[in-house]
Amino acid sequence: MASNCISLLGTRIDAVSWEQAVARIVRWALAREARIVCLCNVHSVISAQRNPALRAAIDSADLATPDGAPLAWLMRKRGYAEQQRISGPDMMWRVLEEAERLQLPVFMLGSTTATLAQLQTAVQNAYPQLPLAGLLAPPFHALTTADNDSIINTINDSGAQLLMVGLGCPKQEIWMASHRGRLHAVMLGVGAAFDYHAGTLKRAPPFWQQHGLEWLYRLAMEPSRLLKRYLVSNTLFLLSLPSELWRRPRN
Repeated sequence: MASNCISLLGTRIDAVSWEQAVARIVRWALAREARIVCLCNVHSVISAQRNPALRAAIDSADLATPDGAPLAWLMRKRGYAEQQRISGPDMMWRVLEEAERLQLPVFMLGSTTATLAQLQTAVQNAYPQLPLAGLLAPPFHALTTADNDSIINTINDSGAQLLMVGLGCPKQEIWMASHRGRLHAVMLGVGAAFDYHAGTLKRAPPFWQQHGLEWLYRLAMEPSRLLKRYLVSNTLFLLSLPSELWRRPRN
């Protein structure tokens, strides 16, 4: 499938295969290029309509993939018949596999110290030869200039060529865009992937994932936190579908 891009609800998303996406990320990391990868779902693109900083961050990313079955489905309807869902947890695991093979140092930023400890164990069990450059849970308060300076220096000093950022949307996208020129690594905003791989959050079974129902499974697991998000985002997405389906793919 040829790599291209399309505007979905006003946000740029790349039409790209799994193989192309992973190969591109690895190529950038090997060249020590500072790049940004956003993995976008319905919540991301709906939030971007009301959050100019989030939209700018996604639109300026070097790669923005459809992390969400509804977005992949819409892209197929818009002319990219082979488009698959490129999800954060799966992307993280595939990139780590390549990082182990090519000995690319990886740093992980986000979540909590306890979750990162479990994540480190899971990663080392799955990829025992992976050069893990470091893991860091940032402070819960709004990050100050001093906080960011310390985080950036720690990551750069570690020699990481890949940075997994698990701060959640929109914080991770805006944070990556704000520090593009200061970090010497490929940054991937992987959302809840840390929690899934650490085992602190149970992921939907494959059947639910393959049939676009992972959001419903997550809602059942965390109703108090996700009900309002999904109610608003999914409703606005459905209301936008008629006009989106009539639009032509745009490079």
